[in-house]
Amino acid sequence: MGILGMMRNSAGRVVRRHLGGRGEGMRVRERRFPARVRADLQRGMEAVGKEMGAALRYGVTSRYGQAVTLSEVVQGGMMGPALGPVVYEDVDVGEAEAVRCPKSGLWLGEWEGTRYVVLVSQGEPPYSALGTTVQVGTVGARGEEVCGRVMRVLEEVVKKSPSYRGKVLSLEAGEGYSGQGQGVKVHRLREVKREEVILPAATLALLERNVMGFVVRREKIGAMGQSRKKGLLFHGRPGTGKTHTIHYLARALAGHTTLIVTAEQVGLLPEYMTLARLLQPSMVVIEDADLIARERSRMASACEEVMLNRLLNEMDGLKEDADVIFVLTTNRPEALEEALTARPGRVDQAVEFPLPDEAGREKLVRLYAGKAAMTEEVVKETVERTEGVSAAFIKELMRRAVQFHLEREETGRIDGEDVRGAIEEMVVGGGAVNRRLMGVGQR
Repeated sequence: MGILGMMRNSAGRVVRRHLGGRGEGMRVRERRFPARVRADLQRGMEAVGKEMGAALRYGVTSRYGQAVTLSEVVQGGMMGPALGPVVYEDVDVGEAEAVRCPKSGLWLGEWEGTRYVVLVSQGEPPYSALGTTVQVGTVGARGEEVCGRVMRVLEEVVKKSPSYRGKVLSLEAGEGYSGQGQGVKVHRLREVKREEVILPAATLALLERNVMGFVVRREKIGAMGQSRKKGLLFHGRPGTGKTHTIHYLARALAGHTTLIVTAEQVGLLPEYMTLARLLQPSMVVIEDADLIARERSRMASACEEVMLNRLLNEMDGLKEDADVIFVLTTNRPEALEEALTARPGRVDQAVEFPLPDEAGREKLVRLYAGKAAMTEEVVKETVERTEGVSAAFIKELMRRAVQFHLEREETGRIDGEDVRGAIEEMVVGGGAVNRRLMGVGQR
């Protein structure tokens, strides 16, 4: 018999020896966890180790790449699972260090005199799309109690979701054919301060009253029998600050988990909503909503209507006490389906993001000049020359003005020549196409 065969046969012996030489009558309890909770599942196993004396001893592999079961381990044989070193994968949770998760592992433990084993197993792709299987096995009169205790410790940690709560997330589609979410991506958004949200005073007040003001009073609103969920529509020309403002809200809503859903991920909406409920209070951002929820008469296929109905059903399916805020963004509000926009309870408030006025353009010029100095005369000239442009245009304008300055000299002070050169290049040099890209003349 080769070394691999010996390792396969030893898997069953290790389990039986730990359980007192018995494999017969072993009680097994099983749970299957989605792939997206791997990091929390590992933290749950660490909690089991501390509270119930379990330690990870071996890695376990299957010949065919599928998840392993305790039954297969105990039975052993040449084709059975093999013990080996623990193979870890690093799962990024947006912190200084990733969570080290074993692909498949065998824990041996003893709690209050009763020995038990825990097998955590995840298959190789495409089987990994099925999630992670946890089996707890033991023998003896207290076996059922021990198995239940292990599962409760695990589930308590997973429900708390310490790895992802309060962060900005999106789901990653798997490499397999199933299209199921394989994991969670943590986004590290730039920090946007309130003074960096350049909007008309009335727009900013409307935004803060319907988001921050609502969240602050949500408990009392719910106690008075009103819905705790909220739906907002951010609309305006490209580059007017919708995404920028979402970055601000993601930071400003302390304790909220933000889920970012792009149009191509609408198929994952049920999984996103499961996360939204699990991680609430949460904010679900659906970008370019007109690509999902365009007016029915403009749809080209039944698939588009299916996507729209899925969105409507998920928004309606939330209970009134769900602490979830929906934020939909669009550049074309007129293209949206009325079933979404004309019914309070789905979208309660539209917030228009206009092109910046004179006061807004001045704030944007000073903000995006960064560390470069500008005289009041140059600021005034820049504001006058940028009437009718978007905030994104001004941001790019200041970057190019800095480049023009550095090509001419390096005093750190932008002058009118630098600004005029940048505007000429952006508005005239690139022609009509570049003007559309830069948001010029979109009133």
